Amino acid sequence: MDIPVVRNVLDANNAVAEKNRALFDAHGVFVLNMMSAPGSGKTEILVKSLGRLLPELRCSVIVGDISTTNDAERLLATGAAAVQINTDAFGSECHIGAHVIEKALESIPLAETDLLIIENIGNLVCPAEFDLGEDTRVVVISVTEGEDKPLKYPLMFRESEAAIYNKIDLLPHLDYDMEVALANINSINPAMPVFGLSARTEDGFHPWLEWVKTKVSIKQERSMMRESL
Repeated sequence: MDIPVVRNVLDANNAVAEKNRALFDAHGVFVLNMMSAPGSGKTEILVKSLGRLLPELRCSVIVGDISTTNDAERLLATGAAAVQINTDAFGSECHIGAHVIEKALESIPLAETDLLIIENIGNLVCPAEFDLGEDTRVVVISVTEGEDKPLKYPLMFRESEAAIYNKIDLLPHLDYDMEVALANINSINPAMPVFGLSARTEDGFHPWLEWVKTKVSIKQERSMMRESL
């Protein structure tokens, strides 16, 4: 049974998300919503990814955190345009809402952006429930978090199109069964591609970045087709 106040919140969010999506489509910008638990290493993954994607792709980032500007400062150093969102000013929310993205877009040069990455607040629950107007979602987990994360947080893995397994350089030092972890992901989302990589050593980045570049290219081709009609 739906609780009316929750339904109203999600409906209002989805309406703004559709406005965001229309704006992204109008500019041919591919938007990736990256989600994870705290400490998975997604900011470092983004730093290393942007280091390889720029300047081939024009990249911008919206960074969500409850407090501090630490992550935005690290991402700005890559040369990408970056905007920090802190939710401590409005209740320390554990996710980013579509209306917050709408406001942040005032500081993002969409006309000069091919790829917009939204680094969501570290949380495997709330972010999965809120559409931001993105094209796709990617969930980041690490080999230090336990093989059962997909089973504990199934909505996150159902709503994501791809998963990144970070910190694979630690596997020789951990009692971690990657086959079990991958089977758990497959039980929730059988079609999900999984990229194993290490943000520290940069091993395994090529397949992940090729996947991103393909997604951007497809979005740009569709945008050009619409313009030609």
